[in-house]
Amino acid sequence: MDTLPQALVLEILSRLDDSADVARCRAAWKTFNTVSLSLRSINLQLPLSSYIESGSRVSNASSSSQITSPLKTIFLNVLSNLIVVESVRIGIKNLPRYFSHAGVEAKDLHLTDGDFIMQWLPWVSGSLKSLSISDFWPQSCRRRSNVLSLVSAYCNKLVELEVKNAWLSVDNMNQMLMVTSLTLESIRLDDKELIQLNKSFPNLQVLNLIDVRGLKLPTVHLLHLKTCHWTITDAPPFVTVLAPNLITLTIEGKKPAAVHVETPLLTHFHLALPHADPLSVEKFENLKTVWIEASFLYPLLVSFRYTDSVENLTLDSRGLTKGPFARFKFSLENLFNIFPNMTSLCFRSRAWSEFEVRARIFGIGMEGLKTFCGYLMIVDLSLTLSLVACVLDQCFGLVDVSLLIHNNVASYLSKGFMCTCMQRWPNVNWKWGTWEEGKEDSWISDEDLMQMSSYMNPEFRYVKKQRS
Repeated sequence: MDTLPQALVLEILSRLDDSADVARCRAAWKTFNTVSLSLRSINLQLPLSSYIESGSRVSNASSSSQITSPLKTIFLNVLSNLIVVESVRIGIKNLPRYFSHAGVEAKDLHLTDGDFIMQWLPWVSGSLKSLSISDFWPQSCRRRSNVLSLVSAYCNKLVELEVKNAWLSVDNMNQMLMVTSLTLESIRLDDKELIQLNKSFPNLQVLNLIDVRGLKLPTVHLLHLKTCHWTITDAPPFVTVLAPNLITLTIEGKKPAAVHVETPLLTHFHLALPHADPLSVEKFENLKTVWIEASFLYPLLVSFRYTDSVENLTLDSRGLTKGPFARFKFSLENLFNIFPNMTSLCFRSRAWSEFEVRARIFGIGMEGLKTFCGYLMIVDLSLTLSLVACVLDQCFGLVDVSLLIHNNVASYLSKGFMCTCMQRWPNVNWKWGTWEEGKEDSWISDEDLMQMSSYMNPEFRYVKKQRS
């Protein structure tokens, strides 16, 4: 190994994502130790289990500020050995938000603490392009941090910024013109309307607001934003997104909220709320993909009235059957009136409950649907078959049909249902699978389908059709 070129050794070390692994390599081989000085990134993530084990060995101290965390010590030592630093990642991983431990004050892991930040940030700021800090919530929840102000003062070349599990102040922030990607996750933010965020990060292209609390009437107003993922936690009464260049938007939450969206170039929209009351949207002329998850689907669907550009639609209901909108159901005719150029449709599991079977066949727009996917429960076999028949008999242009049956459905019911469908509609390309909440979908191979169909009905032979 001593004959390896230093450039190759540096490439090997650069592919190690964890700086702890780099430290082990440095101890094992002198060349690694020498070449490691040229690394441009540091990534130290302390597992929660390691903190608990180390905390149990720490004796009581009169003040937590008198003890330096091993993570901080290791981080500062590793950082001091690097010549140029372009990427810094430091944090506690596998940490539940509401974790509690008796020794929490014995070892200070407040990573967004201003004094700790000032020990290293000014030294690396000249070359730093990416920064990620995942704080220790039991420490940071009671201590407001000025890390955003410090970063904005020192890091003029920063492109990506991520902060998790912290209480953040926005006082005295400078504009960060180079930052194009910002992620705030599990954050208490002192910026109720997001005025300072919009002002400080004017050139953002990617914004992730995941479980950001303390907001009231927040508005995202960013001219260059292209991707936005907003998980609403404490349900402010009104949420607004104004982004003329936005392409992908995801809004999620467990509580209802009024939503207003002005995004003329939007292409992909994922909305997952109990219900948006009201949902106000400008006319979408470029929208291609829509995913709606709500307790009551139809009132939200109506908000997209006459959206001619949508091609891919996914519907998922949260399964509530009570409330002022419980009586509203939708049919295929409703869907094609709202999305007349839809070519792909997917019903997630609970969306079936709001889908109304209508025997009347109408031809307008139905020929355009080419792909259908459904997640089935088969509580009532005849009802499920009638729902599937409603789609396949009316959408006479279908080419590919994928149906996934819940994993808890009895095997003989699943197999019988599959064979019935394949016999009744032999001219489509079938794809079958199973699904279960919280797990990845599992697909059945063509070989297993052929064996199953011949076993269930010897006169029927399953043949995989080629896409037309």
